Amino acid sequence: MKTGKNHTLWLSFLGVTALPVIVVFIITIMVTRREFFELRRIYGPSFNADVRESLFMILIFVLGLIVIANSLWMIWMKGLVIKPIQDIEAATKRIASGDLNFSLETERNDEIGELCRDFEEMRKKLKESAEERLLSEQQQQQFISNICHDLKTPITSIQGYVEGIMDGVAKTPEMQDKYLRTIHNKASEMNLLINELTMYNKLDNNRIPYDFKIVPFKKYLDDCAVEIEDELETYDIGFTYNCYVLDSVNVIMDPEQFSRVIRNIIGNSVKYMDKENKWIKLSAREVGDSVEIEIEDNGQGISGRDLPRIFDRFYRADASRGKTKGSGIGLSIVKKVMEDHNGMVRAVSREGEGTAIYLDIRKCEKESKVE
Repeated sequence: MKTGKNHTLWLSFLGVTALPVIVVFIITIMVTRREFFELRRIYGPSFNADVRESLFMILIFVLGLIVIANSLWMIWMKGLVIKPIQDIEAATKRIASGDLNFSLETERNDEIGELCRDFEEMRKKLKESAEERLLSEQQQQQFISNICHDLKTPITSIQGYVEGIMDGVAKTPEMQDKYLRTIHNKASEMNLLINELTMYNKLDNNRIPYDFKIVPFKKYLDDCAVEIEDELETYDIGFTYNCYVLDSVNVIMDPEQFSRVIRNIIGNSVKYMDKENKWIKLSAREVGDSVEIEIEDNGQGISGRDLPRIFDRFYRADASRGKTKGSGIGLSIVKKVMEDHNGMVRAVSREGEGTAIYLDIRKCEKESKVE
């Protein structure tokens, strides 16, 4: 404690010690005053000195008892109240300086113990918050690093293939077509990364723009399938599409954001293709009052350890930059958009065989109103 606080403590001690002495002295004088004058009349002036000496000894004895009692009380109070308060004060200073790596333990069951436990709980929550903030900052830095790395790779490839066309390396129409398809694919990768970067900013601020509409589901998915088939053709990936949903079935959705969901899943499948004969299947069926979309691939699959976390933001099953590409937020965007559509997303996968992603969205009547 500070010096001023010690002075206050000692002044309080002196006050507590002196006050009883004064009170005892006054009471003693008041009680013995009448007897004192009566005895003095009987024994004469010599009695005055004897009484003064006796009163002085009594006063010294009482003072000694009070000092001893108060000293013991102060020692007990220091251990009971002052020491814990000092510990809390020291802990507060450590927190103020940014140090959260300590603990304030106590086994007491009184009010001071409860105060210490509440303080310790506050410290733990502050530490958890600080660790989460640090992890978020690290993830954001890694995210930016991933985006920069993955943008640089397709840009370099595009530059190389364009130079090849300009230098006449691609002499035949077949080679030129191959070069152009590769350039198109790399540009699509760049566009996807830029979209994810934009979407991440909106996702981080919980500001994804939605324009919900009543949409005829089958027609919507048929149009998506045409675009997907054209895109996968450039990657030499086979595509199968089946929709078992009636033409009359409608859903409430934001067509643009829901298309993003499907594109992100398809793009993720493309990244993890490792077979010579690559294929992706898109299908849809009615399940009760919902429509279930299944997107299946024969990629490398996901391990049982990684599968529960694939929809977490920034999580990547394979952290090796040489083996995988992407920002690590594509599937987290899928989860967020599906939640905002009051839908669900889940994944089933077998490592080495492939992965299936299921999307569930509720059906609605034609006359339903969008809130």
